[in-house]
Amino acid sequence: MTDMKQPRVEKVVVNIGVGEAGERLVKAQKVLASITGQTSVQTVSKTINRDLGIRKGMPLGCKVTLRGERAEDFLRKALKIREGRIQTYSFDKEGNMSFGVPDYTDFPGMKYDPEIGIFGMDVNVVLRRPGARIARRAILRRRIPSKHRLNRDEAIQFMKDRFEIEVIE
Repeated sequence: MTDMKQPRVEKVVVNIGVGEAGERLVKAQKVLASITGQTSVQTVSKTINRDLGIRKGMPLGCKVTLRGERAEDFLRKALKIREGRIQTYSFDKEGNMSFGVPDYTDFPGMKYDPEIGIFGMDVNVVLRRPGARIARRAILRRRIPSKHRLNRDEAIQFMKDRFEIEVIE
């Protein structure tokens, strides 16, 4: 396989959805900062839901985007927590992958703090091939040809080879 066809991890987004602003959101941001080593960004509501008391623009959670070597290191830790097993439905048709981590204390070096409580998180992995930037750049934007796009089977094979995971049906 040529270098331009070789998939790579473009980014890893770690998300904690709290559902409310306030003290729990601040605690979730502390958890993300201690696990990833980066400051988090608040995610805000885009819609209104009167039944849940959610307004547009209301902070509901926090997220951190990791790229490069940091992303791969974090992904290895998160996959170790999942014991190297991921379900096939975790991969979408474009080759991206998402899975959950039930508790932040599963990460190495993290201890339970009764003041913080228990927070689970979602880990979203974006896999791309080199050259995918042409679809997002400002000048001379183009479509990515179908033969250069990453599909589900190629993403599963890449994850098996690179991160030695087991994909369960």
